[in-house]
Amino acid sequence: MTGLFITFEGPDGAGKTTQVEAFSRGLRQKGYDVLVTREPGGTPISDKIRSLLLDPAHTEMTDATEVLLYAASRAQHVQEKVIPALQSGRIVVCDRFVDASIAYQGYGLGLPVDIIAEINRFATAGLKPDRTYLLDLSVSEGRSRLGRRDGLDRIEQKGEDYHQRVRDGFQHIARQHPERIRLVDADRSIDEVHEEIMADFWEWQIANHVRRKGEMG
Repeated sequence: MTGLFITFEGPDGAGKTTQVEAFSRGLRQKGYDVLVTREPGGTPISDKIRSLLLDPAHTEMTDATEVLLYAASRAQHVQEKVIPALQSGRIVVCDRFVDASIAYQGYGLGLPVDIIAEINRFATAGLKPDRTYLLDLSVSEGRSRLGRRDGLDRIEQKGEDYHQRVRDGFQHIARQHPERIRLVDADRSIDEVHEEIMADFWEWQIANHVRRKGEMG
C-alpha cells in the first residue's frame, strides 16, 4: 500500500475529533489527498453497529458482545473504506482504531488483552497504523469537558474507575509502541496541541523518507 494510515486515540474528552479536523485541514492545505473517518463507524454497516454499541439504552450488553461488535464494525470499515483508500495512495486519518479496543475493552473492562488483539488482527487483516497520536488527559478534566455536552453515550456514562483504567491502558500501550505512538499532552489549548502534532508529523515524514531511501540503497 502506498498511502499513510494515521490514527488518533485518547480517553473521552481529550479532543480527538477537534485535532483530527485540524490535522486533516493542515494536510489538505499542503496538497495532500486526505480521507477522514472514524470508529466505530465509517461505513453504512459500521454506523449501524455504532448505534448499537453507543446507545445508552443497551445496558444489558455483555462485555463479549461489545468486543465482537467493535471488531465487526472495524472489519467492514477496513475492507470497504480504509484499505481501498490506502491502495489509491491517500492519507487516511482515523478517529480511533485497534488501540481503543485494547484500552477500553482490555484494560477498561478487564478482559484478556491477547484475545482482543487476536480478534482484531483477524478483523483488520493485520492492518496497523503508520503513526498514532495519543491525546492524554486526566480523567477529571475529561469528565469536566464531557459535562459540557448534550447527552453522553453508553461508554461515556461509565464510572470514573473505568475511565481511569482506560487512561492507564492507553499509557501502557504508548510505552509498548514508542516507535509508532506519539503521546501528546491534551491539557493545553487546541492550537498548542495542533502545533505539536503537525511538527511531529513533518519530522516523522522526513525521518521515514530517509529510512526508506536507505533501505532502497
